[in-house]
Amino acid sequence: MRFLKACLFDLDGVLCNTAKYHFIAWKKLADRLGISFTERDNERLKGVSRMESLEILLSLGKKQYSPEEKRKMAAEKNGNYLALIRKMTRDEILPGAVDFLQYVRSRGIRTSLGSVSKNAGVILERTGLGRFFDSIVDGNRVTRAKPDPEVFLTGARDLGIPPENCAVFEDAQSGLIAARRAGMARIGIGNPEILTAAEFCIPGFSSMAPEKLLARIESAMEKRQKGA
Repeated sequence: MRFLKACLFDLDGVLCNTAKYHFIAWKKLADRLGISFTERDNERLKGVSRMESLEILLSLGKKQYSPEEKRKMAAEKNGNYLALIRKMTRDEILPGAVDFLQYVRSRGIRTSLGSVSKNAGVILERTGLGRFFDSIVDGNRVTRAKPDPEVFLTGARDLGIPPENCAVFEDAQSGLIAARRAGMARIGIGNPEILTAAEFCIPGFSSMAPEKLLARIESAMEKRQKGA
C-alpha cells in the first residue's frame, strides 16, 4: 500500500532561490528608515506574511508608525521585490527540484504549490515551474498566513487527497507547523536544528536521489500511520 499520494511544496527557498530578493527589498526599505537590518534578521521573516514581516523589521527601530504608513511601507517593499523577481530565470530553480517534481508526477503522485505569497504566479511564470503542479494555492486564494494550515488544506482539497496522504516540503518552521496542524507529513529543507517541526530534513533535493527520498517519506508515513 502506498501512503504518499500528494506532495505539497512551498516555493521560496524550497523550489527556487528568492530569499535573496526578499532580503534586498526589505533592506532597501530598512535603509530608507534608518533601521539596521541584516541577513540574520531576514531569517526571522521566512514563512511570515508581508505585514508581519514589516512589524518585525520595524521592531528593530525606535519609531512608531500609523497603520496607513505601514500599508505604504509594505507596498513599497513589494514594489521593490516585484521589480527584482520579474528578472528571474530558470537558472534560479534550486538544484534537483525539477528532477524530483518530474519523478513524483511520473509515479502518479499529485502535486500542489502551497505558498502564501501573492507574487507566486510571477515566479512560476518566470521560472517555468507552473507546469509541474496540479493545483496552485497562493496568497490570492487564502487569507490566513502560516502557521495556519489553510494553504495546505486548500491544496489537499483541490487534489481530492486526504491530509494524512500528503507530504509537505518546507524551509520555514512556520510552514512545517502549518503542515503538522494539517495532519500531513513534513520534510524540512534546511537545518534540522532550526526546522524542529520536520519529521526529517534534507539539505536540498539534489542531496538525495528522488527514488530514495520517496522511499524515506513512505517509510516515515507508514510508521506514523501504524502509530496513529
